[in-house]
Amino acid sequence: PVIELPPIYEIFDFTGGYEPKRERKFDYGIGRYDENRKGMYDAAIFQSEGGTRTIHMGIDIAAPVGTAVKAFFDGEIFLFGNNSAPGDYGFTIITRHTFAGEELYALFGHLSAASILGKTSGQKIQAGEVIAWVGERHENGGWNPHLHFQLSLERPQNCDLPGVVSHQDREKALAIYPDPRLILGPLY
Repeated sequence: PVIELPPIYEIFDFTGGYEPKRERKFDYGIGRYDENRKGMYDAAIFQSEGGTRTIHMGIDIAAPVGTAVKAFFDGEIFLFGNNSAPGDYGFTIITRHTFAGEELYALFGHLSAASILGKTSGQKIQAGEVIAWVGERHENGGWNPHLHFQLSLERPQNCDLPGVVSHQDREKALAIYPDPRLILGPLY
């Protein structure tokens, strides 16, 4: 696991939009992969030639601020930085892993500022090692505290991946950004 979950947590349904002031039923929750989240992404960064991007390409794990985020497999820190635009990831780390000779990249978004302190590209990490912490709203792009976890079969050019794509780009994105449950297990 990238975040240790309790036995009971909420499965979110964002198909009807996002309610930032909605009280959660539990401290932990899961936002789904390949979910059409209409009305949720109104920041400028979500506008594209193909229309507003609304299809979610990662899994969100809601957790209290400061919750430890762990490496799921041995690998290395590939990139790290701050995607500071409103609605973006805020502090972000991308890790690189090798499976059967193939590279796999993982984005960890909406982290605390402390998460990138002391990091270096190429820094080795081990499965289960704490590599980051869930960030507060003022440092995570303006969102309720959670981790956005996304896989990529393509090498990122910078410390970013499109966490949300347009309907027009969905099929291509599904081939590039596989379901994180392949790593995280059957969360829902």
